[in-house]
Amino acid sequence: MINKKIFNNTKSAFKLKSNTELDRAIFLFSMMNRPTLVKAGSALTKFSLKLHLPVETLIKKTIFEQFCGGVTEKDCKPVTKEMYNENLHSILDYSVEGKKTEAEFDAAMKKKLSLIEYAKGKEEISFAMFKPTGIGRFEIWEKVSEKVSLSEEEKAEWERVQKRVDTLCKRAHELGVRLYADGEETWMQTAADELMEEMMRRYNKEKVLIFNTLQCYRWDRLDYLKGLHEKAKKEGFKIGAKIVRGAYMEKENARAKKLGYPSPICESKEATDVNFNSTLSYCLNHLKDISVFIGTHNEVSSYLALQIIEDKGLSLNDDRIWFSQLYGMSDHISYNLAKKGYNAVKLVPFGPVRDVVPYLLRRAQENTSVKGQTGRELSLLREERKRRKGDPSTKHHRE
Repeated sequence: MINKKIFNNTKSAFKLKSNTELDRAIFLFSMMNRPTLVKAGSALTKFSLKLHLPVETLIKKTIFEQFCGGVTEKDCKPVTKEMYNENLHSILDYSVEGKKTEAEFDAAMKKKLSLIEYAKGKEEISFAMFKPTGIGRFEIWEKVSEKVSLSEEEKAEWERVQKRVDTLCKRAHELGVRLYADGEETWMQTAADELMEEMMRRYNKEKVLIFNTLQCYRWDRLDYLKGLHEKAKKEGFKIGAKIVRGAYMEKENARAKKLGYPSPICESKEATDVNFNSTLSYCLNHLKDISVFIGTHNEVSSYLALQIIEDKGLSLNDDRIWFSQLYGMSDHISYNLAKKGYNAVKLVPFGPVRDVVPYLLRRAQENTSVKGQTGRELSLLREERKRRKGDPSTKHHRE
């Protein structure tokens, strides 16, 4: 039976945090525990940046340093090395969002390409990733998803988007680097699903290198996965499934209500949990055809996966199973999994402070909307603070 207490070890969870960093994390998570404060803070941050007020230093010293590895890949190096010494891998994510022009999309693709190449031969970097709307206009993904007819100009634009995706997947395949596409809003996702399916068909024949994201707060995802599995068996390719609960719930429900269609999102948090855990179990029961990337901050789901791994007698570091959390969050899950020898990886965002603000604000909002998440984070950080006070001999990095 799995030891139900592995995530309670705060000493290994926060080993890399100095006392100062621990205090900063406690301060930030206490703030995020108050939704009205997060709302006001987000509005204030956007307003200050718009007016070019000198708030970047403040952002950098607080929320940026908590949730980002640095401004450049080079800044992230000490962070990824230090985590890897604890058996924790990294994914570097250039988290600049909301671009609109073809030139910006080409530049983003080049950046992603360089990160795939950077991951090659670096044991500590186990995946590369891209966001479909980071390399093509949201509206074009939406139109293709809705199967509306495209103008000649739009057809050419869609060709370029497909080409960019193929360029990334092909390079990942040549270098043997795992690459995943992030999940986004349902009304653009069908086109992304179909394209990523094509990429798996092309590049996942022998080995699973290409992954697509399934957001399990969507009630249709398990059926979607089963259908994809049938296709994969028939056509001789393997599936890479990155499974997460999902990130656009308010937006999805609001749009469904406004346009009068049934919400694509599970009716409750409990239903989402059931859906996520069923999808997780399905993947772990079909490892011959499916490799799974478990993106979760949920302890119950993580324990469920550990239990299945144990019941099946799988090796802890089976290459077809990866656990992932975001940098700056759920260290009690990541570090304790890594310490036990599971494949654990942190998503480490980086980029110019001003440009990653949309990402950071989303993190803050997500933290306030997940029931109990911030409270749990906070109580573990406080517990570690207390433990250190009682154990002055503990030495911490960077102090």
